[in-house]
Amino acid sequence: MGKVVSINISDKTGVIKLPVEQAEFVEGGIRGDAHCGLDEIRQVSWLADESVDKMRARGVKLSAGAFAENITTQGIELKTLPISTKLKIGETIQEVTQIGKECHHGCAIKQQTGTCVMPTEGIFTRVIQGGTVKAGDPIELL
Repeated sequence: MGKVVSINISDKTGVIKLPVEQAEFVEGGIRGDAHCGLDEIRQVSWLADESVDKMRARGVKLSAGAFAENITTQGIELKTLPISTKLKIGETIQEVTQIGKECHHGCAIKQQTGTCVMPTEGIFTRVIQGGTVKAGDPIELL
């Protein structure tokens, strides 16, 4: 079982997301996040803090949301979860829909370090059951 380190949102796409204390998850994503309702498959993005640590080890100063992830986790190896895995997080139930993604052209972190962890270690989910999620909430595999 893992836990939520941070929930991160932004009002524009393509920018670093900023941490919030809690967020309301609805069908389509996170209320108030620029990506909400834009994509059926990639509603919510996740990245493990352990993955971010790999980049920090390269000397890059990074905080939660730096990879534009909505949920920063700890204690769960996200990239190993099969597609269709269901997760209970806070009041929500979410389903893994995609592992990794293509790094967008001009990714600042990739330019700075020569690599980026989101394309290989980040995941995406869709919200099956909405509700509130807070930093510190447990993440359970269903």
